[in-house]
Amino acid sequence: PARSDKKLELTYTQVLNAESGTVSYRYPLGTGRNVSQITGTVSGRVEIEGKDPVRNIYSPSHQIDLAHHGAKSARISFESEPGKEAQDFQLFYSLSREDFGLSLLTHREPGKDGYFLLLISPKDDWSEAEYAAKDIVFVLDTSGSMNEEGKMEKARAALLFGIRSLHPEDRFNVISFAGEERLMEKNLINANDDGRAEGVKFVSALKPNGGTNINDSLRAALRQFEKGDRPRMVVFMTDGLPTVGETNVNHIVENVRDERVDGVRLFTFGVGYDVNTALLDRLASDNGGVADYVEPKENLEVKVSNFFAKVNYPVLTNLRLDLGDVQTDLIYPRSMPDLFKGAQLALIGRYRNEGELRSVRALLTGRAGQSTRSFAYENLRFPLKEDDHDFLPRLWATRRVGWLMEQIRSNGEQKELRDEIVDLGTRYGIVTPYTSYLALEQGAAAQADAPSNGINFSGGQTGVVRQESAQRRPSPPMSRPMATAMPKDVSRVSTGEAAVQMSKRARAQQDATRVERDDEAPSTVVRSVGGKTFYLREGVWTDAEFKADTGKPETTLTFGSDAYFALLKDKPRLAEFFSLGERLVVVYEGRIYRVNAATP
Repeated sequence: PARSDKKLELTYTQVLNAESGTVSYRYPLGTGRNVSQITGTVSGRVEIEGKDPVRNIYSPSHQIDLAHHGAKSARISFESEPGKEAQDFQLFYSLSREDFGLSLLTHREPGKDGYFLLLISPKDDWSEAEYAAKDIVFVLDTSGSMNEEGKMEKARAALLFGIRSLHPEDRFNVISFAGEERLMEKNLINANDDGRAEGVKFVSALKPNGGTNINDSLRAALRQFEKGDRPRMVVFMTDGLPTVGETNVNHIVENVRDERVDGVRLFTFGVGYDVNTALLDRLASDNGGVADYVEPKENLEVKVSNFFAKVNYPVLTNLRLDLGDVQTDLIYPRSMPDLFKGAQLALIGRYRNEGELRSVRALLTGRAGQSTRSFAYENLRFPLKEDDHDFLPRLWATRRVGWLMEQIRSNGEQKELRDEIVDLGTRYGIVTPYTSYLALEQGAAAQADAPSNGINFSGGQTGVVRQESAQRRPSPPMSRPMATAMPKDVSRVSTGEAAVQMSKRARAQQDATRVERDDEAPSTVVRSVGGKTFYLREGVWTDAEFKADTGKPETTLTFGSDAYFALLKDKPRLAEFFSLGERLVVVYEGRIYRVNAATP
């Protein structure tokens, strides 16, 4: 009937590509450049059945929800966000009977460094005897400010959950601090029934009162540990700035460094906005941990309890990875974290080699239970050319930017770090505090008002500008902010809502496993295609890598000509870039390709 719905169901069979043990699947959702944008949402469900256990489930394109994960099956769901340009759904997974499954994805343009992503995940069916017994010290701020907004009760509930979930073979202690530190016991105690009961009693009796002595509480916590092979960690929660005892941030960091025992990881939680993010970030990064923040709108109990649930099951610690003859650099995370049950480690970096490496042997070593174990992975391939997985360069750049931002926030701004952030943000279309304004083509945004303060247009070939005070140049392109303006000197912003947001953004970038599309980037003037970023300049889509007078050979084509289609037949990879429009400039395989519109 008219205006009724018709349901269409398509059934088809497809042979999926598996490379280095990793299965790849792509479901086309992109509508093309000349088709109206989808205004609703697209949702999907994927069910995987394998003869071997399903491992390393990963999507670089969509946020996926792992609804079910059995030994040899998995059910995944995803949903696109309304108003965003649709993109193809990509999914990778591997089948492995090993205790730790490994997947490898690579991308490399000829003549350039390659990029790789290694995914490592443990099996699901670990026995209690296989978990590594750990030592953990909980440190809780009980200053007077914790009494506000119910923070103390939520922190108490989270801490009680952490204590009750410990294994009998674990050891632990609890330290509360305000003006001075208070230890539950002089040394670590066993987390048996009696030990956990003592911990519950101690935490239940805590009351908020006094100032904030961060320095002495951390030193007392680190003195609890001795050298050994057990996983060791400190979980530190505070809602304020250091106000009692040593208050100098650099001195606190130095004192913690002096007390630290090798192998101890420090995880910090800042509650609210009245915390020193520079201090908490640096304490975590210098001691093999991660800093996280609980904003006023977030549930402290839920967030910290989820963390405890994760770290309660370490299955491989003190990890080391040897990739044989492959030359690698700038791998993120910079230090390999421990692996926990249900977690997945994603390592991304660059590689180079003179010849084709088709049979690389990777060796993963770590501490499992009471012994050191090694796991070998054969026949991994690091090619000289790989067109697939073109999201890897931008994903690597995102992690690199996050790491650089953390260095600036912890150690102060340096020109070299700032310039590299600007270059990466420009080349890969990543929003940073130094590339927060986008130069629009004249007339592209007639209603946009240029910022009242002067701005310096850096990298004129790309159109990305820095927020710096400077003399306005004659007739610049119109500009408008891509996001809320960030402070200029980010290294000096250490407390308050802006500081927490910047720290969380830098951490999210360092942990990124998929390329985010920034809502603020106007689709009419900037596009990310095939791992490259293009800016619309004077009606020409221009590759961010393009720079005039570089001496690169150049090929000029007319859109739709015989030479145009002959080139696409010879180099199909260019079709993705050429689909942007009739006028563009792209740098590919060391050559500049310039396409001009056909003469009417």
